[in-house]
Amino acid sequence: MHIDIVVSGRSYHLSEAIPKQLTLAKSSTLDDAIAEIANKTPEDARLPDSCLVAVSGKHQGTLGSHRNPPLRDGDELVIVAPVSGG
Repeated sequence: MHIDIVVSGRSYHLSEAIPKQLTLAKSSTLDDAIAEIANKTPEDARLPDSCLVAVSGKHQGTLGSHRNPPLRDGDELVIVAPVSGG
């Protein structure tokens, strides 16, 4: 199955190192996708655990603490790095 990856927020400049799409096994979960992103991303481009995570518009938690739903072909994984300031 194919999963699209979107990264936004404060660490958007790191997103160039993160794949825009993943190919995963049919039985994959959010944890599998996050692990695959980590495997394909250089250590200096890793996003913080505080990033929010959503799958096809449904908030799942943060990279560090999230639900682990099964993924479906065509899902969009959105990772939003925290933004501060005013």
